[in-house]
Amino acid sequence: MLKYESISELIEAAEKTGEKISGIVLEDQAVSLEKSPLEVYEKMELDFHIMCASVKEGQKKEQRSMSGLTGGEGFLMNEYALKGKSLCGEFLSKAISRALAVAGCNASMGKIVAAPTAGSCGILPGCLVSLYEDRGFDVKDIVMSMFTAGAFGLVIAERASIAGAEGGCQAECGSAAGMAAAALTEVMGGTPSMCADACAMALANQLGLVCDPVAGLVEIPCIKRNVSGLMIAFSCADMALAGIEAKIPADECLDAMREVGDSLPASLKETAGGGLAATPTGIRLRKQVYGD
Repeated sequence: MLKYESISELIEAAEKTGEKISGIVLEDQAVSLEKSPLEVYEKMELDFHIMCASVKEGQKKEQRSMSGLTGGEGFLMNEYALKGKSLCGEFLSKAISRALAVAGCNASMGKIVAAPTAGSCGILPGCLVSLYEDRGFDVKDIVMSMFTAGAFGLVIAERASIAGAEGGCQAECGSAAGMAAAALTEVMGGTPSMCADACAMALANQLGLVCDPVAGLVEIPCIKRNVSGLMIAFSCADMALAGIEAKIPADECLDAMREVGDSLPASLKETAGGGLAATPTGIRLRKQVYGD
């Protein structure tokens, strides 16, 4: 495991050596796992290719979840994106399609990379696969940014939470958005401090997000929340790259995130006892899946 207990410590270590965050993380991981840096890199590259495959699987027209409640969203969004009439533009619309596709792949029991969880699995690949496939970024740069995302995720897990049952959806989609924002910022040439700012802004924008899965399944509203996390990651990375600071440091955002998560009632932490799960339609859909 990495030795970093705070994002500020991670940034300080990168700035001290003059390396990117991903570079020092790769070296530390190699030492920790007693493997060569190449071996560790190749494992991460494999994870990236799994992400690419899960996008393709989730964009199939016939993709359906095991419950039958969701399916085909990734296909529909991709078809819409290709028409060139999207409000967000083709690039972002295709990224949205990828986030939906991976989350849909998960709901249909397909193979995904939990980044950091299955419930938030569409955000990081939605961002990074889009840079790789639509913007032509080198695969090595994309894979290296995943080490940065992973390092931020480890700090988030230690200092706050990445579990919806513990901290609500802010701990899942919020964490994934923060990780993705940091990774995007590094890929685009941002400094370690900019990565931290991007992460902090992403966390702040999903602070308090509840976990209220309809029928207790990671489908409604989870799949579409991956899209909001993706959009937050892109916008926060762009703000950081523009020189906009978070104002509230990332570590303090994490402390606030833990405090908010601890304050949420159990009904809003993955139990399907409140929020959208408790609406009349949410209850009807639960009965549709499980019966009366």
